[in-house]
Amino acid sequence: MLRSAAALAATPVLLTADPATAAAELPGFPAEVTLYRTAYRNWVGEITAEGLWACAPNGPQQVLAVVNWAWRRGWRVRARGCSHGWSPLTISEGTRTHTRTLLEDADCAALLAHLGRAFVTEVVLRVGPDTTLRCVSRTDIPARELFAAPGSGGRTLESFLRRSGRIEAIWFAFTEFPWLKEWSVTPRRPPGSRHVTSPYSYPFSDSVPTLVADLVGRLVAGAGWYLAPEVGNAQLTVAGLGLAATDSADLWGPSKNTLLYVRPTTLRVSANGYAVLTSRAGVQRVVHEFTARYRELLAAYAARGRFPVNGPVEIRVTGLDDPADPGVPGARAPLLSALRPSVARPEWDSAVWLDVLTLPGTPDAEAFLREVERFLLVSYDGRYALARAEWSKGWAYTADSAWADPEVLGTAVPGTFGRDVWTRAVTTLDRLDPHRVFTNAFLDRLLR
Repeated sequence: MLRSAAALAATPVLLTADPATAAAELPGFPAEVTLYRTAYRNWVGEITAEGLWACAPNGPQQVLAVVNWAWRRGWRVRARGCSHGWSPLTISEGTRTHTRTLLEDADCAALLAHLGRAFVTEVVLRVGPDTTLRCVSRTDIPARELFAAPGSGGRTLESFLRRSGRIEAIWFAFTEFPWLKEWSVTPRRPPGSRHVTSPYSYPFSDSVPTLVADLVGRLVAGAGWYLAPEVGNAQLTVAGLGLAATDSADLWGPSKNTLLYVRPTTLRVSANGYAVLTSRAGVQRVVHEFTARYRELLAAYAARGRFPVNGPVEIRVTGLDDPADPGVPGARAPLLSALRPSVARPEWDSAVWLDVLTLPGTPDAEAFLREVERFLLVSYDGRYALARAEWSKGWAYTADSAWADPEVLGTAVPGTFGRDVWTRAVTTLDRLDPHRVFTNAFLDRLLR
C-alpha cells in the first residue's frame, strides 16, 4: 500500500480542460498552449492543492505568451517540475484555483538560484566529462568513532573524506552504526566490484520493505510513536542485510549509476536541511558537534516519552560554487545559493549538508527541529562555520510549523548571505518581474 501510494503521488494527473470552462475562466489564454487541470502535491504531501490550471509550453515563445497573458490578467505563474521538494517555493499552503496560479550578463547571478521568483526558458550548460566511480558501503563503524571529535584518530568521517573526497553517512534514528558510502574515482573496475549499468542499485531502499512497512503502518495508525527506535533498528537491519543480499556493498560504473538511489517508491518523509560552510579541516568538528547535540536532544525527548524522529540523519560533504570551475570569463557565483562562497572567509571550501528525516505528522517534530535549527544558527554563525538553509527542505521552524518563524525568515536567513548580497538578489528579481507574476505569498514574505 505504501509503495502504491508513493508511486501514485509521484505521477501528476493531468485532465484536459473543457474548452468552454477554460474560455470562461481564462479568457484570451494563448490558444496554441494546451491547458490542463491538475492537482499539486509536494514530495511528502504536506502542501497540496486541487484543480489548479496548468500548461506545458513547447518552447520559450509559448512560455512568453503564457507569462504575458498572466501579467495582463493578474494571474501568477509557477514552475512545477517534478515537485521533488518540501518547502513552499512553488505554491504556498492554501493555494486555490481562484488565486490564479499557473503551472545570463550581470543579472545571471540572481537567476542561478531564484527560488521560483523567475522563469528561465533557455540555458547553455557547460559540463565536464563523466567519470567512473566506485561506491563502497559499510555499516560496521560505530557512530561514536565515525563522528568523533577532531584528532581522535580511527575511522572518522574526515579520514574517508581525505582518502576519496566523496562520502555520505545515513544514520538511522536510535541506532549506533551508520550506513557509510564512500565514492572514489576509479577508471578501471576493481576486483570484487559489481559493474552497474543503470542507477538505483539498492532495491531494499527503493520500496518499503515489509519489516519497515509494518512498523511504519503501526506508527501512522496511532499505535504509538514510541516505536521510533524499532523503526530505526529495522531500517539499519534492512540496509545491512540488503547490501549483502543484492551484492550492492561494492559497486562500480558511471557516476550516475553509482550516485542515484532515490526513487518515487522510496518511503516519503519530511526533511529539514542545512548546508554548513567551513574549511576542509573543519568538517569533522562540524559533524562531531552536530551529531553530539542531535544525540543529546533525541535522548532528552525520549526520556520524556517523546519520539519526534523516526527517520535517519543524512550527512554529506561537497565543495562550494566556485565561478572559476566552468572556465568561462566573467562567470559569477549564484547570489542565493546555499553554496555561495564567503568573500570574508575565502578559506571555506566545503559544505556539510545535514538533513533530519521523519514521517510527516510525527508529534513534537517541529519543536525538535526548531531546537536543532537554533543550535545550527547559533553555533555556525560565521566564526569558523556558517549554516545556511537548504531551500527545498524544512527550516524557519516554530514550535508547530516550518517556514514560519519571523526572525529566521526576516533576519537569520538573509544574514547568512549578507544584507548586500540579499538586497542585490531581491532587487534584481523585482526589476526583472515588476508585475510580480512569478511569486507567491511565501516568497513575498521571504524576498523583501
